[in-house]
Amino acid sequence: MTAATTHARFLIVGPQGSGKGTQGVVVASAFGIPQVATGDIFRANVAGGTELGKRVQAIIEAGDLVPDELTSELVRDRLSQPDAASGFLLDGYPRNRGQVADLDAFLGSRGEQLDAVIELAVPRAESIARLRQRAIEQGRTDDTEEVISNRLAIYERETAPILDDYRARDLVVRIDGVGSLDEVTARIFEALAVRGFAAAHPGTPATA
Repeated sequence: MTAATTHARFLIVGPQGSGKGTQGVVVASAFGIPQVATGDIFRANVAGGTELGKRVQAIIEAGDLVPDELTSELVRDRLSQPDAASGFLLDGYPRNRGQVADLDAFLGSRGEQLDAVIELAVPRAESIARLRQRAIEQGRTDDTEEVISNRLAIYERETAPILDDYRARDLVVRIDGVGSLDEVTARIFEALAVRGFAAAHPGTPATA
C-alpha cells in the first residue's frame, strides 16, 4: 500500500511547541496531500471575502472565539475542494470531542474515515521551553510562562481527550516528539509505513 495507490486521511495532534505545524507540512508534502490547518482556512476565507469569511471576521473583531459549528462548517467546505479528494492532513481540527463528532458525521456521509492520527508526544516542560525560546526569538514579550502554561492547560483539558477516542479505534500513532526535525520526521514515516502508508516522497525537505 502506498500513497500513490490509496487515499491518506491523516490528523496530526500535539501540544503547542510540539512541532506539529512544521511536521504537518513535511508529511503532507511527502504524501502529496494538502495540509488543512484551521488558521489557514480562517485567513483564506477572510482574505477572500467569502460569506463564511465575513462571519469569521465579525467574530474575531468582536474578540470572540470562532464557535465549533462555524469551524466545522469551514473545515467541511475545505475538505470538499478537489485537492482534498485523494486525502488530507488535518492540523488544528478537531480540537475537542464535539468537533470529532462533526468530523465523523461529515466523513461518514462520504463513506470515508480517518486512516491514522499522528500524536506528537512532548513533555510539558519541553513544550514550555520551546515556546519560551520562540517568544524570545520573535520578540513576543506577552508570551510569558504563565500564558504558555494556560494554553497548554486548554490543550490538555479539551484536545488531549480526543486521543482516547481515537485510540479506541486503533488509529493513534504515538511519536516521540523530542529530537531533531529529521529524527521526528523519520519516526513518523516509519510508524505510518508499518500501518501500510508509505510516503511517495519521504525525502521532502521541511522548506517544501
